[in-house]
Amino acid sequence: MPIIKSAKKKVRKDKKRTVRNTKVLSFFKETLKKIKKGGRGVPELVKKYYSQIDKAVKKNVIHKNKANRLKSTAGKLLAKK
Repeated sequence: MPIIKSAKKKVRKDKKRTVRNTKVLSFFKETLKKIKKGGRGVPELVKKYYSQIDKAVKKNVIHKNKANRLKSTAGKLLAKK
């Protein structure tokens, strides 16, 4: 249990970040599954996926190299369909 004020603040920040990170990463997984499944509206979905990846990099949720890998995977799946 943190006693110092700054340690308490760090715990609060970590909780908020954990929630945000979990939400973003689950969005990536769900969207990639939808892209793999195919169907109508996939190009728009890929566009939104790219946008969310870029925002995650900006907020340091994921590393830029991982973002590039995710984008590459989505692009390949889109080209395949």
